[in-house]
Amino acid sequence: MNLTRYESPLGSLLLAADQTGLTGLWFVGQKYFPSFSDGDFFENETPVLTEAKHWLSLYFSGKEPDFLPSLHPQGSSFRQAVWNVLLTIPRGQTMTYGEIARRLNVRSAQAVGGAVGHNPISILIPCHRVVGSDGSLTGYAGGLARKEWLLHLEGAR
Repeated sequence: MNLTRYESPLGSLLLAADQTGLTGLWFVGQKYFPSFSDGDFFENETPVLTEAKHWLSLYFSGKEPDFLPSLHPQGSSFRQAVWNVLLTIPRGQTMTYGEIARRLNVRSAQAVGGAVGHNPISILIPCHRVVGSDGSLTGYAGGLARKEWLLHLEGAR
C-alpha cells in the first residue's frame, strides 16, 4: 500500500492506494482512522494518489472536478452497495439514511448508517451528503464541523 498526505483547509488528510485505485482517504485522527504497522505501507506518490490530490485541490477551490480517480474501497457487499449509492448523490444535495435504505430495499437505516460511517474514502465517496430524516447533520467520522463546512462549500442547504 502507498500512502501520502494532503493538507486541506480542514486539516491533514491521509490517502492510501494500491495497484488498483484509491483505498482510503481519512482526516488524520478521525473516528475509524486506520492503524498501520511498519512494513504495511510506503510513503510514495503514485499516479492514483497524484490524481486524487489534484481532485482534492479542485474540490477545495470550490470547483466540481469532472473526473473521479480510480477507487478501490474494501468492504462487504452491503457496504459496497451503500458506498455506490453515495456516489450518486449530486454535489450540493443530500440524502437521508432512510432514503438510502429504501433505494437498497433494506429495512434498517441504522445498518446504512454503519456502512456510511465506515466509508474508507471520505469526500470522494461523499458520505458527508447523508443527513438525518429531519435534515439534521448527524454522524460524520471526520466531525460534524467538517461535515457542515463541506456541505457549505458545495452550496447544500
